[in-house]
Amino acid sequence: MTRRSGRLQAKNENGATHTDKITKIKKQCNRKKALTKRLNCETQNLLAQEGTCKAEVISETPVNGLHDAIDRPGLSQCSRPSPLPGLSWGSSEDVWVNMLSKETKYKHSNTCLETHPRLQPKMRAVLLDWLMEVCEAYLLHRQTFYLAQDFFDRFMLTQDDTEKERLQLIGITALFIASKIEEIYPPKLTELAYVTDGACLEEEILQMELIMLKALNWDLCPETVVSWMKLYIQMASVYDFTNLLVPQFSQETYIQITQLLDLCILDIDSLEFKYGVLAAAAFCHFISFEIVQKVSGLTWEAVESCVNWMAPIVETMMGYESAKLKNFAKVSFEDRHNIQTHINYLSMLHEAQQKRVSRTNGILPPTPPSSTEKSSAHRDQCCSLAGASLH
Repeated sequence: MTRRSGRLQAKNENGATHTDKITKIKKQCNRKKALTKRLNCETQNLLAQEGTCKAEVISETPVNGLHDAIDRPGLSQCSRPSPLPGLSWGSSEDVWVNMLSKETKYKHSNTCLETHPRLQPKMRAVLLDWLMEVCEAYLLHRQTFYLAQDFFDRFMLTQDDTEKERLQLIGITALFIASKIEEIYPPKLTELAYVTDGACLEEEILQMELIMLKALNWDLCPETVVSWMKLYIQMASVYDFTNLLVPQFSQETYIQITQLLDLCILDIDSLEFKYGVLAAAAFCHFISFEIVQKVSGLTWEAVESCVNWMAPIVETMMGYESAKLKNFAKVSFEDRHNIQTHINYLSMLHEAQQKRVSRTNGILPPTPPSSTEKSSAHRDQCCSLAGASLH
């Protein structure tokens, strides 16, 4: 009889033990799978019930009062219809709800300078005009400028009695933060300090950056006016739903509308309106309201006051040469419309504000017609201002 070694005997015992362990693990996995399946069923039931509730909220909200439903607390943001088509690579409804929720989260106001007795609205306009010029010089994108504008205005709402000498520091710091978020190659700190011509030191910008980030509670991802505008014009122009992320609109039309937005945002009263409404009102001056309503989900009552407020600015723009596409070194042809440009905005703003004052005092007749049915002449004017079709 052959005698087995102790090592071989131990190996066999360990093998039996290993088999028992595998059997035990399989039983545990089966129990986990059963529990997971049960939880998934319960989750689906809850989601189905939640979806039914949302559907009830939507169906109970009149179409003509959608803009009121958004402003009333307690009602779902989904009550504003989404213009986004179904997406194979994501939930378009989630994207839309997220955009609407940011309009509630990121609050701005035309009273942002009321707590600063030494500051005037014109100072804000001059600062933003200068930031546009800096953005063009460093080939920064429009979204970068509009992020900086939002950071500046929301920051001023949190402060009191700011000295006018600190405005440039706050503005360049807002641009510094925005460029680091939006740009692939943001300007260096030394470059931004240089454009202030010695008014702001690098150490001061870094110190102000910490102050602004804390005051803004690190909320740095708003939907800006230009991001809303890009969505609207893309949805109005789209013909290939498989390439929604690729711009399908006319670059010439886009820069016409963004020139209007640039001019509007310099006026502090533009902050009275939500960014989505401001973009929709600007789009109304270039295309029929029926299309604007389709791509924005807004009713005429929601945008009427903003369209009327914008009318003197549009009228002023018609007296100037239309904006032209610019070619920039090291910027691709497809991206050139996204680079922030600068023209003599301050003169145009002053003229537009004078027209608004004269109209308010009854010296000039009011325009445009406050109706969803615009006259064909007015619509032709708006289309000629655009200078190009959407397709």
